[in-house]
Amino acid sequence: MVDIDKFDRQILRLLQVDGRMSNQDLADAIGLSPSPCLRRVRALEDAGIIIGYRALVDAKALGLSLMALIHISMDQHTPERFDHFEASIADIPEVIECLLITGQSADYQLKVAVRDMDAYQELLLNKINRITGVTGVHSSFILRRVVSKTALAIAEN
Repeated sequence: MVDIDKFDRQILRLLQVDGRMSNQDLADAIGLSPSPCLRRVRALEDAGIIIGYRALVDAKALGLSLMALIHISMDQHTPERFDHFEASIADIPEVIECLLITGQSADYQLKVAVRDMDAYQELLLNKINRITGVTGVHSSFILRRVVSKTALAIAEN
C-alpha cells in the first residue's frame, strides 16, 4: 500500500468522477499549481494506483439490451483448468467481467452484454458451454441497474 496524502486523495476522487478533467482544472479544484498537480497524477499512475482511463459506454445505445450474470461451475479445481477457462473467457467479447468467487456453488461469475435472447443462447451454447471443464451454468438476467459505480470510496486518513 502506497502512502497518499490529502491532495492525492482529492485527485483520485475528482479523476474517478471525470477522468478527462484537465490538469489546470484539477489543480484549481485541489488548490495546487499545475506542475505539482501533474507530478502527483504521474506518481499515482507510476505507483499503480491509477491504472487507466476509460470511456463509459451505454450498452443499450449500442443495441446490447440484454445483460446477464452467469455462474459457472468447473469440473476440476486445478490451476491448469482455471488458467484454461480464464484464457478462453478473456477471448469472448460479450464478457465484460469475470470474477473467481467463493461462497457459492459456482467457481466464476460472469457479467455479459448481448443484443437479445437469441444472442445469449448463441453465446451460452456455442462459446461458454464449449470451454473444457465447464460443468454447470446458472443464469440470472439483469432487469434494472439500481446502483452503478466505477468510483471507489477513498478514506480521508
